[in-house]
Parts: sequence; structure tokens; C-alpha cells
Amino acid sequence: MTARPATVPAESTGVTPGSQDTVNGDGLRDHPTRPVDHDTRGIMAPRRMPEFATLSRFEAQVELAGLVDWFWCVEWDLPSGVVHRQRVLTQPGVNVSVGTSPPPGDDPPPGPWPLTVMVDGVATRMTTRALSGRGFNLAAKSTTGGFGAWIDDVSALTDTTLPAAGIIPLGDTLARDIADAARTSLSAAVDVLASGLLGALHDRPEERIATAREVARIARVAETDRTIRRVADLAALAGSTPRTLQRLFARYAGVSPTWVIRRFRLLEAAEFVRDGEHVEWSAVAADLGYSDQAHLVRDFTANIGTSPAAYARAQRPD
Repeated sequence: MTARPATVPAESTGVTPGSQDTVNGDGLRDHPTRPVDHDTRGIMAPRRMPEFATLSRFEAQVELAGLVDWFWCVEWDLPSGVVHRQRVLTQPGVNVSVGTSPPPGDDPPPGPWPLTVMVDGVATRMTTRALSGRGFNLAAKSTTGGFGAWIDDVSALTDTTLPAAGIIPLGDTLARDIADAARTSLSAAVDVLASGLLGALHDRPEERIATAREVARIARVAETDRTIRRVADLAALAGSTPRTLQRLFARYAGVSPTWVIRRFRLLEAAEFVRDGEHVEWSAVAADLGYSDQAHLVRDFTANIGTSPAAYARAQRPD
């Protein structure tokens, strides 16, 4: 089981090939940089982020297929006094993270921050991380529903950021083991995190793990099939009833299937104009399954804090 930066086409993974490893001044080994070029869903104003931080993605190991979408890492090293506030409209998954990142919010306590292992439940609202100084955050992003393999009620984590201890048994030395592995490469650090996640599944019921994968498969249809516009549509494809699907999503994904469908469509709407493209919003609304443009505008504004047109203008180069 060895982690590797994604090598399938960038259109599928959102990553592009990078440079060879080099050793930086702290003795940590730099890794092939894989900026997210083709899939920046959830990252607000994604073209500004590389000015302040490096985002890399790594494929999930085969053993975690259907449970973990990918591993990701953000690293930053900012001059004194510089703060970058990165807004994120999260994808519907749980993140298990290890690093020295600040707590969520526009104005966290001054760093440096300690090395911690945290679990971020699905965030139903916009979140912000205020980056300053030097730090990193390495995480595993679960599939939608995948984290239900590890715990019995994922909805208990929704809109929370909590220490992993007491939620998932990852071991007392995981954070330090990952930090040590990162001195060799981020791929090695990813392997340590993956091993911890796999170890935490040892005592979990096989039926539970299989159901988590099935919920993730159904959620993937909601993500990729734009003809899915209602819970009834998704339930029909899953061979289930809307009520059964709602119960499954609550326990395994932490949010309702209706919320998942709408969140994926919102993420797509923002992605359409990440470079400030000029689009016909009425056509976008129809393509994404909104009854009309006004419904898209209301949903977009309520979740992102600005209208679609204003957001698109803000992404255009000066």
C-alpha cells in the first residue's frame, strides 16, 4: 500500500504533474507539486490561493476505495504580518486531518498552532481558514457516506471540528508519525494516515463498511448525473424509497440526500465561473436542475454571500 500523487488524467483528478522532490531549508522533503487546475470545486477564488499556499492531492489506496475520495495537503509559508483567509464551500465529505492549521474562523488565536489530529464533519455553511506564518495540513477526504464505515452516526459530526481522539481510534502517535514521515515525502505521510484509517476499520462490522460504500456509490450518481433533481429520482435509481435513502444519508453522510444534490449543483455553478467566464445564468440554472434563474441566484447568494454574476466578476483578472 503506497500512496502516490494522482496520475490519471487531470480532468478526472484535478491535478497535474509536478517537479521532482527537493529538500527545503527545514530538512523536510518537498514533494511533486500538483496544483488543482481542473477541479477546484469548493475553493472560493481558487486562482488566488496559489499566491499564498500549495494544495496537493494524492490518490486513495485501493483498500480505501469507496470510503476515501483522495488525500490532500495544504502547505504555506507566509511573511510576518501576512494573513490569507481562504474561504471554502465544502464538498459533502468528512475530513480527517493532521497538521498545524488554525481553527476555523476569520480571526483565530495567534499561531503557531500545535500538531493535532482533527475530524471535520460536513460543513453546511461557508468556512474560512486564516493562514499565517508557516504550517501544513494533511487530510483524508471521505466520500459522501464513506465515513459511516468508521462511526455509527455521521450526523453527530455535521458542522463541527473535533479532536479525533474519542471519535476514531487512530493511535496516540499518529500525528508525530506523520510529521516524521513528511520529512521523507508527503507520499510517505499519506501512507501513515491511510494505515491508521485502515487499522481503525479492523473492528467495524463488514456489513457497515459495505453499506458505506453503497451510500457513496449512490451519492456519486447525485454528483455526476444532472438529471437527478429530487430525492425521488435518486431513490428510484438506487432501488430504494426516499424515506430509506434519507435515513441512510443521515447516518452515513451526515446530511440529507436533498442537501447533497443541491450542494453539488452549487459547487458546479461556482466552478463554471472560477476564471470569471461570461455565462448565461438562465442556461446554467436549467442545466443544473433549478426551476429558474431566480432560484439559482437565491441559493448561490445564500450560501456564497454574493450573487453568481458578482462572484464571476470578482474572479476576472484586474
